[in-house]
Amino acid sequence: MAKFKKKKGGRMAPISTASLPDIIFMLLFFFMVSTTMKEVTFKVQIRTPEATEVEKLEKKSLVTYIYVGVPLKQYQSMFGTEPRIQLNDAFATVNDIQSYIASEREAMKESDRPKMTTSIKADFDCPMGVITDIKQALRQAQALKISYSTRKVEKNS
Repeated sequence: MAKFKKKKGGRMAPISTASLPDIIFMLLFFFMVSTTMKEVTFKVQIRTPEATEVEKLEKKSLVTYIYVGVPLKQYQSMFGTEPRIQLNDAFATVNDIQSYIASEREAMKESDRPKMTTSIKADFDCPMGVITDIKQALRQAQALKISYSTRKVEKNS
């Protein structure tokens, strides 16, 4: 009868980690290239008004934008040539602003919610009645920090 013998020194060969940094940098590069920052596709024409006293907003992540202007030519057949409101990537009405502000507020951290600013980016030729309606809807949504987007113009000396 044969006896079973135990192998002495039966250690496994170590796994080579020489290529590990290469793999990590490939993954890092892949995510850097494939990730995009969210940008809004403008569906309205906006020529911002000029201003001399302009302040830059400090934390852009706390800013919610409302765009107002005449629809681009490709959308004029559906939406007409009157100024329209755009929230994110969709046309909206004044009645949609309260739910939009509520959803944007819910998406923020609780500590940042009181610091939320609503920026109205309106066309230079937009009627003031539309802006007033937007401000009333923002007031009802308790979004009281409002800024207006403008272009900076140098002061004449």
